Amino acid sequence: MSSTKENTLLALLAGAALGAGIGVLYAPDIGTKTRKKIKQKAEDTRHDISERVSHAKADLTRSVNEKKEEMKEKLDETISHMNGKAEDIISSLERKLEELKKMEPQK
Repeated sequence: MSSTKENTLLALLAGAALGAGIGVLYAPDIGTKTRKKIKQKAEDTRHDISERVSHAKADLTRSVNEKKEEMKEKLDETISHMNGKAEDIISSLERKLEELKKMEPQK
């Protein structure tokens, strides 16, 4: 997840938690009920944040694994291509060597 998205998500969650807390504090309930509501909202928010972090971690892991596989495939293709080029160079050098041997005066 990009830093901007993370900051936006964090600000959204913080705003929601703050708004819920203020709403509960202004509700016309007795102290114990208000504290219970605040505790419940905090638990709900913690659970929500935990789920979002878990999903973000899974998405990041999946993305990293996909990129890792892409890089492995590209590396394999490059190595295969370079092996072919190396064989072409070796063949060319062998032909040149044979030509040079034919050009040498016989003893």
